[in-house]
Amino acid sequence: MAKIESLDKLESGMILLVGGNRKATVSPELAAEFKSGDRLAVVEKTGEVLHIPAEETAIVDQAVGNAHQAFQQMGSVNEDQISAFFEGFATRLADADTWSKIQAVNDADVTDAKRRGRSTTRLEATEKLRVGMIDGLRGWISATSMRGKVIEKVQHEGWSASLIGSELGVVGFVFEGRPNVVADATGVLRGGNTVVFRIGRDALKTATAIIDLACRPALVEAGLPEYAVSLIESPAHAAGWAMFSDPRLSLAVARGSGSAVETLGSLAQKAGIPVSLHGTGGAWMLTTRHTDAEDFSQSVFDSLDRKVCNTLNTCCIQRSDAKRLVPALLKGLERAGKRRSQPFKLHVAQSDIEYVPSVLFETKVLIRRAEGDIEEFQAETIPNDSLGHEWEWEDAPEVTLKVVDTLGEAVSLFNEYSPQFVATLISSDESEHETFYQTVNAPFVGD
Repeated sequence: MAKIESLDKLESGMILLVGGNRKATVSPELAAEFKSGDRLAVVEKTGEVLHIPAEETAIVDQAVGNAHQAFQQMGSVNEDQISAFFEGFATRLADADTWSKIQAVNDADVTDAKRRGRSTTRLEATEKLRVGMIDGLRGWISATSMRGKVIEKVQHEGWSASLIGSELGVVGFVFEGRPNVVADATGVLRGGNTVVFRIGRDALKTATAIIDLACRPALVEAGLPEYAVSLIESPAHAAGWAMFSDPRLSLAVARGSGSAVETLGSLAQKAGIPVSLHGTGGAWMLTTRHTDAEDFSQSVFDSLDRKVCNTLNTCCIQRSDAKRLVPALLKGLERAGKRRSQPFKLHVAQSDIEYVPSVLFETKVLIRRAEGDIEEFQAETIPNDSLGHEWEWEDAPEVTLKVVDTLGEAVSLFNEYSPQFVATLISSDESEHETFYQTVNAPFVGD
C-alpha cells in the first residue's frame, strides 16, 4: 500500500497527478511560493494547480468551525427567535446612526475600489440598496420553514413512513462586490441553517461593518448563536478555494465571474459538496410578432435602471418585426441612458447590422468604464458566440441585439449561449408563452 506523506516543499518540474490519469507540472513560481503547511488544490477540469497558503487555511478553518458549531446549537432555537433576528437586523439597518457608520465605511471602500480601477456599480451602499436589504430581511419573518414539518406521509397496514423537513447544515457563500449579500445570505437561517461567506476585497470592510454593527447584535439579542452568520475575513481568492474544499459545508453557493465560479464549483464537487453556481448574469428579452412596441420599449427602459445580475443584457428580435421593434429597443435604451445622464452602448450580431442605423456605428460617445470615461463607437458588432457575454457597465446602459427568424431560434440561442439565468418574453400570445416556458432553460422566466 502506498504511503501518504505531507509535502514540506515543492520543486520546479515536480509532477502532480490529476484525475487519476493526467499530470500537472509545478512551475518555478509555485515552487518558490510554497511553504511548509501550505496546500495545493487541483482543478480537474482544467488541470490548474491552486496554491492555498497555511494562513488562509487557518482563517477559513476558524470561520467554518464557528459556523459548524453554531449549527449544532440551532436545533434548540425556535421560529420566533429566528423571526426576532430578522426584525432586529432590519431595525438596525433602518437606524440612521447605524447606517451612517456603515455608509462611512462603504464610502472608503468605493474610493479605494475606484483608485484601483474597479467597477463600483454593485458596491455602492445606496439608499435603494439599504431599503432592499431591510425589505428582504422582513420578508423572511413571514416565510415558512419546513423544519420539523411532515412533507409527505405514506400509510401502510400497521405502520407508516413520513418525510419530515430538516435543516441542511452550514451553507457557504462566495460573492464579489455586493455588500447587500450579507442580508441575502442570512435567509438560510429561516430553515435552521447557518452561513459562512467570503466576499471580495472591494466590499470586505463594508460587509464587516454590517456584520459588526447590525447582524451580530441582532443574533445575540434574539438568542441565536453568535456565529450563525460568519464572515471569512480575508480578501484572498485562496480563502474561497479553502472554504469550498471544506467537507463541513452542506451546500456551496458561488456568484461572480465565470472562470472563478467554475473553479470554485469544481473544488466543492471534488470535496463531495452540492453546489449552486452562477458565473455570469444578464437577462435575455425575446420578442415576436405579438409584441407591442411600446410595452417592449418600456420593458427595456425598466430593465436598465442599474447593473445587477438580472439586468437586461441581450435582446432577440424577430426579423419580420425588426423594422418595428428595433426602434423601440433604441428608444428604451436612449431613455435609460438619459436617466443616468449617459449615452447607451449597443452590441450587434455581425449578421444583423443592416437593422441598426449606420450612424450608430460611426458615432463616438464617452462610455463610463471602471477605469474612467472611454471614447467608443456607440454601436459595435460581435460574433454569435459572444451573445451570452455579460456587459459590466457603470452608468451607460449596455446591451446586445440579435435578430432571429423565429421564437424557437431565439430560445435555442438562449439555451446555447446564455448563462441560463433569466429569460423574458414580451408577447400578448398565451400559446407563445406556454411554448417559451416549456422550452427555455432558465430558472427565472418572465413576461
